Amino acid sequence: MAMTVHVDVVSAEEQIFSGLAEFVVLPGEAGELGILPGHASLITRIKPGVVRIKPPQQEQEELIFVAGGILEVQPSLVTVLADTAIRGKDLDEAKALEAKKKAEEAMADRGAELDYARAQIELAEAVAQLASIQKLRHK
Repeated sequence: MAMTVHVDVVSAEEQIFSGLAEFVVLPGEAGELGILPGHASLITRIKPGVVRIKPPQQEQEELIFVAGGILEVQPSLVTVLADTAIRGKDLDEAKALEAKKKAEEAMADRGAELDYARAQIELAEAVAQLASIQKLRHK
């Protein structure tokens, strides 16, 4: 039997995943992180992108889109506290394209500085969501 680590992925709305995994890969603040059982403890911010979870004795990885939040790693526990978390199968390409379009329009408007910064964040999240959808199609 493969070594495993317990993984919890939660958002403000719900628990998205809770179970054992052989490994977890996700977008950390300094780049993509690969986490195996027994990984050194760490805490980092999460960037928008895909969390890949490989459950034991299962061919397919669980894919979850996350946008923002915190990752905490302990040797036998990985906790993803995401601002936004959406199961890969629940991603909506039309909605993501619309969000991208609105963010681009808001950035072109160049109103208040705060609105521009918010539009940049929303654009990054929409682009990451679209990239996630593309990854899902290739799996």
